[in-house]
Amino acid sequence: MGKSPHSFRKKWGQNFLVDPNIINKIHNTIKPISSDNILEIGPGDGALTQILLPAVKDMISVEVDPLLIEKLYGNENLRSLKIIHDDILKTNIYDLDIINPVRVIGNIPYNITSQIIFWLIEQLDFWEDAFIMVQKEVAQRLVAKASTKEYGRLTVVVGAYLDVEYCFSIPPTVFIPRPKVNSAFIRLTKKKHALVEDSKYVKFNNVVRVAFNQRRKMLKNSLKGWGIPNKVKEKINFSRRPETLSIEEFAMLV
Repeated sequence: MGKSPHSFRKKWGQNFLVDPNIINKIHNTIKPISSDNILEIGPGDGALTQILLPAVKDMISVEVDPLLIEKLYGNENLRSLKIIHDDILKTNIYDLDIINPVRVIGNIPYNITSQIIFWLIEQLDFWEDAFIMVQKEVAQRLVAKASTKEYGRLTVVVGAYLDVEYCFSIPPTVFIPRPKVNSAFIRLTKKKHALVEDSKYVKFNNVVRVAFNQRRKMLKNSLKGWGIPNKVKEKINFSRRPETLSIEEFAMLV
């Protein structure tokens, strides 16, 4: 009680964590240590921030909502927090006032989850691991296996660069306002060796998109005109449909 109410902005997809048990579970999953430098995306009203801040070396939070920025500045427990008023998708980790590689944490707006994960792929060199809250359905897509209905473009493009761990599920009741969907907490880590070179990222993304846009079609029809080398066609049967290809096989296409 006593907190000034915040008018939740739909355009920013705001849902704030209010359950102390879940906040502690997140803290215990992240396992912050005193040498950590943490980048938090969307601190909200600082419920998780104020638990993590005393445990780490340095922490910077990026928030787009000016009303929340004001609230964070007014919180005595967040005196040493660095706060940036910006849209995370318009920032670069190496430009921020924090030593990288950082550990990334975020209760992010679900409508830009894919964009933020692709942003993380573009910033690969500057972070160590990332813990993010996502819609449960998206988490299931990220960890999906080939030949399942959840397996698709997001699974493949992300899986070429990152390993995804499904940590735990989160019900709508722990948020204010309550979202209409179930959530999940996931951990992203970088593959030791990316399956696709940086220089081929754009082409890879496009090939995967085209293939899954016509997921009922055989590859020989959907990828006609993409100049896939014959040596690849000798290894992969192009009469197959895209959802049957492993991430490693998709990586061979470029």
